[in-house]
Amino acid sequence: MMKIRYILTGGNMKKLLVLLLAVVLLAGCGEKPVETEETSDTGIMVEDTETTTEETEEQNTLAEEQIKDLQEEEKKELEMLKMPEKGEEIAVMTTNLGVMKFRLFEDKAPKAVENFKTHAKNGYYNGIIFHRVIDGFMIQGGDPLGEGYGGESIYGEPFEDEFDMFYRNVGGALSMANAGPNTNGSQFFIVQRTEMPENLIDQMKAFGLEGGYPENVIDAYAKLGGQPHLDFKHTVFGYCFEGQDVVDKIAKVEKDEKDKPLEPVTIEKLEIVKYE
Repeated sequence: MMKIRYILTGGNMKKLLVLLLAVVLLAGCGEKPVETEETSDTGIMVEDTETTTEETEEQNTLAEEQIKDLQEEEKKELEMLKMPEKGEEIAVMTTNLGVMKFRLFEDKAPKAVENFKTHAKNGYYNGIIFHRVIDGFMIQGGDPLGEGYGGESIYGEPFEDEFDMFYRNVGGALSMANAGPNTNGSQFFIVQRTEMPENLIDQMKAFGLEGGYPENVIDAYAKLGGQPHLDFKHTVFGYCFEGQDVVDKIAKVEKDEKDKPLEPVTIEKLEIVKYE
């Protein structure tokens, strides 16, 4: 059976990052647009297609407008870290070690959020354990088998990834676990807050927006820590706005050689309620 992966390294940024790269390449090649698609961790594969100069200029103008929007967005407070508004649906996860509360990003990851909410309302997650925890990294659950290779989505099949430039795997992020691109089921993980090495923050600053690191994203990683190597590989669909100390507590429990807690850490109930 296919086991869910926890750590993914290498690979390339997607979607908006691809757009940024395309703009750079367009500026250099003049009359041919660039279509990009994900390949292995060698990065970007470039495929040339014939087009007219007029079409190229139109695409360049569109890309420049989108980049301008991104430059404005990076100056704002990171939306994913804001508190929920009154009446907004949130997830309340009660475990035998404490309670965690999550804001859900329904507008950015609609399929992942609907999957999580429907499973919660059906009691799917009740009684399930956190089957793998790593202090300084993450805690993972959502597998009815409690082993790391079980669980299914509400759609009857794995569903696609949903990524956004400004929704990243910072400390406290609630993300989908998977076995590769577009293989989301029921498993999820919560990024444990950890310090980010200063040299890594400096690298992010050097890359900047064009390299996939807007200013507000860098600030969030510097403040909250996180796992940037998981960005654009694992869908971020929520954020723990209350109970990160419980995440820390779970991450520090005694465990076996497979990082499974020796004493079960159980989701007693997962509720979807309106924020007061």
